[in-house]
Amino acid sequence: MNMRKKKHKKQIKKYISNSRLFILIGTICCLMVAIFFRLYWLQVYRHSFFAVLAEKQYKNKMELLPRRGDIMLKDKDNLIPVAVNQDMPTVYIVPLEIKDKMKVAHKLSEILSLKQDFVDKKIFKENDPYEIIKKKISKEEYDKLKKENLIGVHFEQERWRYYPNNELASQTIGFLGYSENGMAGHYGVEQYFDKVLAGQKGLSEGGENGNKGNLIAMSKKLFNPSLDGSKLILTLNPTIQFKAEIALENAVKKHGADGGKIIIIEPKSGKILAMTSRPTFDLNNYNNFDVADFRNPIISSAYEPGSVFKIITMAAGLDSNRVSPGTTYIDKGVVQIAGFNIKNSDEKAYGEQTMTEVINKSLNTGVIFVEKKIGNKLFADYIKKFGFGEKTGIKLPSEIKGNINNLKTKRDINFYTASYGQGISITPLQLAMAYGVFANQGILMKPLVVDTVVDINGNKKIMKPKAVRQVISTESARQATLMLESNVEHGHGKLAGVPGYRIAGKTGTAQIPDRQKGGYLEDATVGTFAGFAPVDSPVFVMVVIIDHPRDTEWAAGTAAPVFGELSKFLLNYFAIEPTKEYSTKDLEVFDKRHNYLDIVIEEEEDDENKDENSKTKE
Repeated sequence: MNMRKKKHKKQIKKYISNSRLFILIGTICCLMVAIFFRLYWLQVYRHSFFAVLAEKQYKNKMELLPRRGDIMLKDKDNLIPVAVNQDMPTVYIVPLEIKDKMKVAHKLSEILSLKQDFVDKKIFKENDPYEIIKKKISKEEYDKLKKENLIGVHFEQERWRYYPNNELASQTIGFLGYSENGMAGHYGVEQYFDKVLAGQKGLSEGGENGNKGNLIAMSKKLFNPSLDGSKLILTLNPTIQFKAEIALENAVKKHGADGGKIIIIEPKSGKILAMTSRPTFDLNNYNNFDVADFRNPIISSAYEPGSVFKIITMAAGLDSNRVSPGTTYIDKGVVQIAGFNIKNSDEKAYGEQTMTEVINKSLNTGVIFVEKKIGNKLFADYIKKFGFGEKTGIKLPSEIKGNINNLKTKRDINFYTASYGQGISITPLQLAMAYGVFANQGILMKPLVVDTVVDINGNKKIMKPKAVRQVISTESARQATLMLESNVEHGHGKLAGVPGYRIAGKTGTAQIPDRQKGGYLEDATVGTFAGFAPVDSPVFVMVVIIDHPRDTEWAAGTAAPVFGELSKFLLNYFAIEPTKEYSTKDLEVFDKRHNYLDIVIEEEEDDENKDENSKTKE
């Protein structure tokens, strides 16, 4: 009996022992199966998601990103930022983590103001580990989404280029955008000075970057640290730039024009104080604009300037001693050459006229008379000396040199038409620098758009003004200036004047070439006014261009008044005291001039005002 009990006990112990073994084996098998499925889940099913994260983490550890240098404008002693770095959230989703996709999709669409279809396409992708929903979200959008606490919705701080003034000087500044090799500057100084602004990337071994790209942990093995980019201080004056943009915007609207351009320079240094054109674009939302709006037409587009060029011809005549301001000729109203009849713009004949009167009345026959006196070869040489047909060398991308190839021929007609600014093409910047010759004692300056480069250690590199060459003598420049002043006093430039100040300048109304059929377009002109002030000691040179105005064809009624209003502001800004007396009649004339600086035009002028403006001709 005892033997049987002992045997039974042994069997029970053996059974229990075997059961434990089976349980252990079973547990191990279950764990192995679980581990297998977990590994399958991580390495196969969610491979793409973790591959993205792993690659990103690796890159963050190995690559140290520099901070891009700011771009600033200087108004007297104040620095105004126009391009800075800003950390802004990006919203992305992990669709694999989202259970209630309908709810999440609706919330994302509602809070981020996105189309429902756009969100649905991203959120309902099968086996999708990562989808960007929206970049650069606002603080309000971030706070709302954070409050919803949606599973599968994540945020990441990214560093972006931010332009506090949106459209201000957009074509001069340019923007930071995507390229084949990552982020790079496009257009303007952002492109031209891209390497200076970008700095140098660094590499670290075992380092760790924070969510803002800053190094928060560093391995003992660190090599090639990043080098932040330099800061640029431009020559543009923010106050003057802002006023120029308002004036141009209002003028384009008032005259129903296709667009326009304004450039203002400091004649003694060549510094560009303002440069703007229309149409333009918003630097923070450049994707919403046409690529053509990004280009700076002041340096990258050429046009036939028309009569504003006549003073260049006259200056060549003065400097070569072929004519003087008092030289006379008989104006018959027309010049016949090789089967062509070249007439004055008003189709009138004035009889005996001095060279000063040629500028005042803008006589085509008069400048042809001067060109004949100079001779074709010497005339072409002077045009080149003024900088036409070659790049100015401004530190901005995509500058062109214009086209004066007509002067390489032996056809007299090409030289005659060039004498009054037709048949050759120039850039607005070239014209401004050429007028700077008269304001700067005959010396042509190189244009400056960057004033100072400041590196991360605070070391400053100041860009020094550079004279290109002496184009005409000081005396020739003085005589040409007095002729331009007479034009504002007595000629077609009256509306460019400012009571109490000596202003020099010239109008130009040019036809627009027909690129398809040849010749010129019907009823389509470009109005230009170029000049400077005050005559005795110029502090600015300005060119105003209005492209294809619809209410009047003459520059005297479009570009000249804008020049006058901006000149009035500039003379006050630079605290220039009046130097001459003016009459009540003068004030009455200027009081009728539109105030381009303060009024934003929403409606077209009434017919009565249009008729009055259209009577003003060059």
